Amino acid sequence: MTPAARLQAAIEIVDEVVAAARAGGAAADTLIARYFKTRRYAGSKDRRAVRDLAYAAIRRAGELPANGRAALIGLVEQRPELAELFNGAPNCPNPIGEEQAAPAGIAPAWLAAKLAATLSADELPALLERAPLDLRINRLKATREAIAVALPEAVPGALAPDALRLPEGTRVETLPVFEQGLVEVQDEGSQLVAAACKAAPGMIVIDLCAGAGGKTLALAAAMTGQGRLIACDVDRPRLSRLAPRAERAGATFIETRLLDGGREDLALTDLVGEADVVLIDAPCSGTGTWRRNPEARWRLTPERLDRLRGMQAHVLKLGAPLVKPGGRLVYAVCSLLDEEGSAQIDTFLSANSGWKAIDPLVAGHMHGAGRRLTPSQDDTDGFFIAALERAC
Repeated sequence: MTPAARLQAAIEIVDEVVAAARAGGAAADTLIARYFKTRRYAGSKDRRAVRDLAYAAIRRAGELPANGRAALIGLVEQRPELAELFNGAPNCPNPIGEEQAAPAGIAPAWLAAKLAATLSADELPALLERAPLDLRINRLKATREAIAVALPEAVPGALAPDALRLPEGTRVETLPVFEQGLVEVQDEGSQLVAAACKAAPGMIVIDLCAGAGGKTLALAAAMTGQGRLIACDVDRPRLSRLAPRAERAGATFIETRLLDGGREDLALTDLVGEADVVLIDAPCSGTGTWRRNPEARWRLTPERLDRLRGMQAHVLKLGAPLVKPGGRLVYAVCSLLDEEGSAQIDTFLSANSGWKAIDPLVAGHMHGAGRRLTPSQDDTDGFFIAALERAC
């Protein structure tokens, strides 16, 4: 592909991303994979160049752009050399006329204002930088020493004890240590959420919003395969992805429970007052993960944020009775909006006596009744993490 043809391909991809953001369709990485699946003529260098152009345009545009062309014309402001590629040749974009370029920004105006109220101006740009590639050593199968020999290029994480950082572009899925289940791909901040649970062998631990089980597997490693670990979710397709991951990781003692949305408590009655630890990795806006999914900020609306806040309050109410006296409830969101993080915990503590906040980590920075991790200060995804202890 010529450079101009690559630019046209990026425009077409961003067109699809914009349409999906409006309609609630697939994520950008899925759309990019589909795009190239039907264009086998594009080599690896072409695919990489097109992907980089598309994501650069997505990251730059704070508001949802009118279309992919507007987004890429906007990118010309940062990369003037792209202007000459709008040349009108076959399979290339037409010359730039009197057109409106997508404006640059961190996020849609209503959302940028919320973030500016809790983050400094210097911290905001880091939300859209490219994310690093982090691994977690699976202590069920491996040691740090063994992985250090197998992956000499990996750098130990600065915050989580089992975190490793690989060079950008490493094809993790082809590495023998990944195929053998010795490591898992997991952001260092996500590893710290699991670490805040203080899970130990012999405990009863519940991952109430387990999804595909990334944090469940980290909990399994901390428990060394001993005790009860119950992974719950209302999303059958996501929860079904845990079983093959657990088998590869050697975490075969994990139990799964599919919950009926709105009637989740019916499937949890036998666990009331039994759990040493309940982890609530609550559904949220994902404002802390824009480095990986920058188009997600185009999908969020005030109405959707309100629904998410209601869901967060609901799962807190659902999870709290499962904790035994003296046990721990860990609440986490990959969001940097206070209304999803510190405010939720403040509301819970005000409405529920017999609980106290305890410092969940030594990493990050105290924020309300918990700790916050940010891309700018911690070089992790953004998280709010709180740990609550139930009175004996």
